[in-house]
Amino acid sequence: MSTEPFRRTAPTPESRIHGCLLGGALGDSLGYAVEFDDISTIRSRFGPAGLQDFSALDGGSHFSDDTQMTLYTVDGLVEALEWANDGTAADANACVWLAYLRWLATQGVPVPASAPVPQPRWIDAQAALKHRRAPGNACLSGLATGEMGTVYRPVNPDSKGCGTVMRSAPFGLIPHVPAEAVYKLSSDAASLTHGHRSARQSAGAFSLLIHALMSGQSLPEAAEFALNHARGQADAEPALLGRLERALQLAEGSGAGAATDQLLSPEDLVRELGEGWVAEEALAVALYAVLATAPAREVTPETAGIEPEAHFRDAIALAVNHSGDSDSTGSIAGNILGAFYGEECLPAEWLAALEAPEVIRGMAGQLITVTIG
Repeated sequence: MSTEPFRRTAPTPESRIHGCLLGGALGDSLGYAVEFDDISTIRSRFGPAGLQDFSALDGGSHFSDDTQMTLYTVDGLVEALEWANDGTAADANACVWLAYLRWLATQGVPVPASAPVPQPRWIDAQAALKHRRAPGNACLSGLATGEMGTVYRPVNPDSKGCGTVMRSAPFGLIPHVPAEAVYKLSSDAASLTHGHRSARQSAGAFSLLIHALMSGQSLPEAAEFALNHARGQADAEPALLGRLERALQLAEGSGAGAATDQLLSPEDLVRELGEGWVAEEALAVALYAVLATAPAREVTPETAGIEPEAHFRDAIALAVNHSGDSDSTGSIAGNILGAFYGEECLPAEWLAALEAPEVIRGMAGQLITVTIG
């Protein structure tokens, strides 16, 4: 019998795209059930380990505005790529802005008469997306101005909420785009609602992380790549660099595949990395959860089908059980793992409990069609 370590076949780009969007929705949905609960309340509801599985939610759970806006980000990019594939240049950021205005309409928020009236698209007819699920104030107020925010003329200039990061994975899913272009697309789109440089740079760093995973880098390699790019910005945000550096340091200290008692407690997680309500904190908490729970041993034929799913479960549980923005930290962690493993990591019973998976798969399919289909 060969003693060579088993090597899993790399997931296809299609599987990574589906995995990223579905994984984010799963993390979002589990976290949304406890988003506004502190850790003591979570423990009183679900026991000392907190919320671990959808089976603990008698009434199930919905995904939040995080998944809604992620899917509308996909739609804006798809529209821009449709124009490009037809030979017509299109402003990608304008397409994303128009998509967000259509999302805003689902939230019942009016815009000034001077704002453009976007033409409806397939996503707008999906009933599952027409619910108000605790959307971020900056996302609502920034879009409600009817003005297209830019880096140089920002709306909400002081806002650094995590509403930019939680919706930005799709920018990293577009193949054959240079890293610098991915970063610019994502940070420009962040300016549509949030003006603080941390909100922009956190979104850009997250998109680059997804981009690196799509190209086949390992989780630590992708994390270092995103961090190094953030360090290289002329106006690099110290708060973002500090949180990401600390997340990587803590994850390395825990050791890959660490036992539960070696991981940060929910209290220490918040103390070290923040509650996740602001952009750099949400990214740092999610990144720590993914890296600190990664399998330590070589994958064997016996564990080949278990390791990715076990990692997904452990990371999402760590990402959502704390006194903070659980749906956003869960969503970001799910995006990361889905982009890394593809659909292989997604628990079947979790997918069975997921709201409107056909809508998520539909948007993934549209992105695939206009890029690699």
